[in-house]
Amino acid sequence: MKKILLGATALTLCAGFSTAAQAEFTLNILHINDFHSRFDPITGTDSNCDAETDAAGECFGGIARLKTIIDDTRAGYADGNSLLLSAGDNFQGSLYYTTYKSKVVSDFFNQMGFDVVATGNHEFDDGPEEFMKFIDAAEFPIIGGNFDVTRDENLRGKIKGSIVLDIGGEKVGIIGATTEDTPEIASPGPNVEFTDVIQYVRGASEALDAAGVNKIILLSHIGYTVDLEVAAALPLVDVIVGGHSHTLLSNTAEGAAGPYPTMVTNPDGVEVPVVQANQYGKYLGDISITWDDDGVVTKAEGEPFLIDASVEANEDFTGQLAELAAPIEEAMSVVIGTASDNLEGSREVCRVKECSLGNLLADAILDRVRTKAPTSPSRTVAAFARPSTPVKSPLAKSLPCCPSPIRSRPSTSRVPTSSKRWKMVSPTSKTAPAASPRSPG
Repeated sequence: MKKILLGATALTLCAGFSTAAQAEFTLNILHINDFHSRFDPITGTDSNCDAETDAAGECFGGIARLKTIIDDTRAGYADGNSLLLSAGDNFQGSLYYTTYKSKVVSDFFNQMGFDVVATGNHEFDDGPEEFMKFIDAAEFPIIGGNFDVTRDENLRGKIKGSIVLDIGGEKVGIIGATTEDTPEIASPGPNVEFTDVIQYVRGASEALDAAGVNKIILLSHIGYTVDLEVAAALPLVDVIVGGHSHTLLSNTAEGAAGPYPTMVTNPDGVEVPVVQANQYGKYLGDISITWDDDGVVTKAEGEPFLIDASVEANEDFTGQLAELAAPIEEAMSVVIGTASDNLEGSREVCRVKECSLGNLLADAILDRVRTKAPTSPSRTVAAFARPSTPVKSPLAKSLPCCPSPIRSRPSTSRVPTSSKRWKMVSPTSKTAPAASPRSPG
């Protein structure tokens, strides 16, 4: 059992704290979250970056740069202990995923050296069947947590709620947790049952502690505000590496939602560091955690790294992407219609009220299900369109990971209000500009 050695004011971020009488263990944790299959670079506003803008050095992220910075950073920790984590939502968000599904994610992640990957709600977008393919192909453990898969024939026996790693001779427990409203915003099916996050993590952490594991990390996909609640409620969780709310935490970046790490006092008076690294592979989180011999965190310091044009893209990954992109670019060149007016489709608008692009999507879905097998709204994506300009097929570049505005009611999710879903309507005759059919070419 852990002993309380430090009060809230004693745990600081300063590098000078040490306790010579006790052995210390330091772990450097690199992490991403909400990658959403953004394999290509993105702009400063997180939209897709074209080749010209990227060549001008104005873009960020991309799997090839992410590969470089991960390799370089871990090489710098070669004499110490490091861990590479993903806090989930690696599916759904680009035409790479639309075209190649989970295979493109597992193919690249297998080459990047991930130690543990959490389950996000979007991993269920194409049902348990596609998630199972990802688990089977992955060369790294994927952990679940607060959901029961024993009744699902695809996932039964394939995913654990926690894992214990031996790192530098120390046992480190990692617990997974996924947002409870996954059944409302994804497609886990009737045989996957989600349970209360706090109650699950309490039981899992107590089990690890009873087994002699006194260094416990929660790898969560539940959102920043819920992470803070968990940290304040549970005494045995030492560190929370989170995702789902796409939150930027930083000590230097303008507009950050909080400090990196955000410190939360747990019921025993010990401060728990909470971290998250924005979205889309734009940042690589890098937090150094030091435990004393009793498993109490004595130091937590770090800062997410902005992956800009100063990071050289990995040539091998760049080549692999080029091969995958060729058939996608060909499909995107097909013109299917013309927009008669601006179509509003920004996340900031469509997540809080009805918007014209959402209504157009609702029209498209209704048209689809009238004539063909139903297409789930949770897999429908679209592109911004300007007046009198071609609308190309597939319509898929501006709402790549956020299709849920077309759901029929606001979500009861505990993530911040801006992430709630809003009803869109069909037909669009009174609420949105129509898109005129046009022959390809």
